[in-house]
Amino acid sequence: MKTIPPGSTIGILGGGQLGRMTALAAARLGYRCHIYASEADPPAALVAAAHTEAGFDDAAALDRFAQAVDVVTLEWENVPAWTVERLAERVPVRPGAGVLAVCQERVAEKRFVAGLGIGVTRFAPVPDERALPGAIAEAGLPAVMKTTRLGYDGKGQTALRDAAGAGEALDRIGGGPAILEAMVDFAFEFSVVTVRGLDGSVASFDPVENRHANHVLAETLAPAPITAAQRVEAVRIAERIAVALDLVGVLGVEMFLARDGRILVNELAPRPHNSGHWTMDACACCQFEQLVRAVCGLPLGSTTRHHDAIMTNLLGDDVLGWPAILAEPGARLHLYGKAEARPGRKMGHVNRLFPIGQRPDR
Repeated sequence: MKTIPPGSTIGILGGGQLGRMTALAAARLGYRCHIYASEADPPAALVAAAHTEAGFDDAAALDRFAQAVDVVTLEWENVPAWTVERLAERVPVRPGAGVLAVCQERVAEKRFVAGLGIGVTRFAPVPDERALPGAIAEAGLPAVMKTTRLGYDGKGQTALRDAAGAGEALDRIGGGPAILEAMVDFAFEFSVVTVRGLDGSVASFDPVENRHANHVLAETLAPAPITAAQRVEAVRIAERIAVALDLVGVLGVEMFLARDGRILVNELAPRPHNSGHWTMDACACCQFEQLVRAVCGLPLGSTTRHHDAIMTNLLGDDVLGWPAILAEPGARLHLYGKAEARPGRKMGHVNRLFPIGQRPDR
């Protein structure tokens, strides 16, 4: 195992807020970051040492990028496999193309997790409209129909409550291919952010509850209101998936706690996760520093939670409340440097910390 020492350059595919916060964490450890993104002025580039503005299909730009960095990671899992494979011929890429092959396609992801003997929602692939009757019989109704690729924060998905509306529902999300997932009677959604190092070591943050508004994460509450046994099981599930993927980096595992007590995996994200932002202020080592440590072959940091926390996303015009947040004792404000506040757009977040066991909602 070759350690990539401080002073080296980390290449990051994608220029959004996750890349920005990774670059800030890397700088604290003495690394430079080079952002590769198609935008002219992405949030991550504002805090990085270098920025390549080019498409993910630009072979010449990718080759130059590979020559300028010592390792590559990503802040967005939908980077084309070809891009990762080309870079990997020239420089280590962590996580690699094999991880993305599973996590970029929802049917493959569900089959992978189910193949490990881990619970998932009932599902069925919908390659085209002709497959709808069989998919409905397999998954059942009511259900959620999702595109198999892309789609996030509620985009690329629609509810399906009766078979008569199936064709129209498929049209609403682009006509397929799609996946049909049975709706789950769940108490709440929660997640585990886990990290796996280059040496195979694994560490996880405490499970956290996630609350949404209009399909976008609004709040994360750390820790989640689950039993000690459920906590152990949730962490075991996340770490087992990370090991099975042979992941090097950070993995966000979204789960449901069903009302009958079962834990079901919903989706995977092989990168820092929005529900892990609370770790920036409430843990000994945050998810972004853990990513840097993992991809550079450094020892993983402690995931110990020293405070309870509530993370609140600042969506759209919520960001205009920054003066009041800055005046609030104990509030930790993180802004992403985005120029335009659109409805539902993640402009920043705020972490509010509480002594262990004294979070006001508990």
